[in-house]
Order: sequence, then structure tokens, then C-alpha cells
Amino acid sequence: MRSAIHSASAAVALAAAVAITAVTPAAAAETPDPAADARAFQKFFTEKFPKVKLEDFVNGPYSMNADMHRQWEEKEQFPPYDFSLEAGKEMFAKPFKNGKSYADCFPNQGIGIRQNYPYFDEKEGKVVTLELALNRCREANGEAPFSYLKDEMAALTAYMAFTSRGKPFDIKIPNDPRALEAYENGKRYFYTRRGQLNFSCASCHVQNPGERIRAEVLAPALGILNAMPIYRSEWGGMGTISRRFTTCNSQIRGVPLEPQADEYRDVEYYLSYLSNGLPISGPAARP
Repeated sequence: MRSAIHSASAAVALAAAVAITAVTPAAAAETPDPAADARAFQKFFTEKFPKVKLEDFVNGPYSMNADMHRQWEEKEQFPPYDFSLEAGKEMFAKPFKNGKSYADCFPNQGIGIRQNYPYFDEKEGKVVTLELALNRCREANGEAPFSYLKDEMAALTAYMAFTSRGKPFDIKIPNDPRALEAYENGKRYFYTRRGQLNFSCASCHVQNPGERIRAEVLAPALGILNAMPIYRSEWGGMGTISRRFTTCNSQIRGVPLEPQADEYRDVEYYLSYLSNGLPISGPAARP
């Protein structure tokens, strides 16, 4: 295992300079240009995987080759996330003790809105994710917050994602320097190496999607959040975006941040914006 990790690390280091330059052309520019970043990011992946349709990147590793795609099709006949989806639907409809419900906290009563999260709250001056908004809704109505990692939160976000299936990500960066700063902070976090293995998020999900590290097939960064939350065979259960971020930090032998830390919210904002136009496919299943 140690030898495999060392080999993967060397391969990542060799590819990093070229690939990161290819997908971050705005890095050297005086003024950040998120729209140019998104065009370059999507162009990089469609050229790297010319047989994969743009909208299919939301299927993660299952979009990488025909055999894995057949596995995905078979799995979707009896998806392992169904139990969580049904639980989330029931939870969403159940009133709080004060008689109100989640529908009272969201536009369109919370149905078909997943594609608009995360968003930049100009009043607060920070990124608000769907997970954060759900717990704020609970607390505003006298209910205890849920864990951001799995269980109830995964079920609720699974249901809300399901009501948005097929709708394209539509993440906005308002004309506010703080919003652009949050985007840039997320971008910086995504490309910064950390942990004992000295990996960045991009090391796996930009340089080596479709490749294996240990037993895991690496997903492309493009569309990776469109599928959330996910059932992972490795976990034996459902997990949220927060769980995915903290797990990634642990896997590179780094120190995970607290779920919904500003850095995690900003990197979610960055990745979601880059996937604008790709459809929501969550909840989903992964190896």
C-alpha cells in the first residue's frame, strides 16, 4: 500500500504543473474572472475525456469507461440511497413542534431549489450552503441541529436534490467583492497541497480522475457536487458534502476542518460555480 501511495504521489507531482496551469488561466491575471475559469475548467475535462458528454460528468467515476457505466446502470435499478431518500421525504414533510416546517424556510417551499445552493449571502457576507441553511431553519424553529455529516442531514439533502434532478447548477457570484473573495478563497483551497501525502484536492480530481488510488476510482472534479449527497460502498451508508470534504482531508493524512468551516463553504462555492450548466443528479451511489 505504501509503495502504491508513493507511486501515485510521484505521478501527481509530475502532472501538476501542466494540468493546474491548464485549468486555472486566471491565476496569473490581475483581476479574477470566474466565468473564464469555468469555461477553461469544462474545456479541460471535455478534452481530457472526449468520449464523455459534458452532462455525464455528474456521474463521477461511472462516466469514465463503459464497464463502470454498465455497473452504474445496474446499480440504479435498485439504488442503495432509496431508503435515505424516502426518510428525507418524510422528514421534510413533518412539521416542527411549533407547527412550521422546512417549506417555510426556503423559496418555492424548498422544492426544486438544490441547483441554487450554495449562494453568497450579501447581508452576512459569507457563503450559505444547503446543509447550513437546513440547520439554521431547524434552530430558528426551536429544533436541535443535525450532524452535518450523515444520517438525517444526508436524508434531507437527498430528498431536496431529488426534487431538482435534471435542473442545471445556477450558482451566482453577485457584484460584491466579498463574493469574489469567497470564490478565490475556495479556488486557493482546492489547489493547495496539505497533509502528510502533500496532496491537494486537484491532485486526485483534476490530474487523475478515472485512475485508482488504493481501491478507489477517482472522480472528476467537474460535476462532483452535482451528485451529492451520495451513498458510498466504502462508508456503507450516506454522506453529505461535509462528509466528503472531511473524509478527503483525512485520506491525505491531513487535519479535517470543522464541517461548514468557511474554507469548506468557499470551496463548495468554487466547485459548484465551475459546474454551472451541468444537471443535478443527486442523490447518487459511488464505490
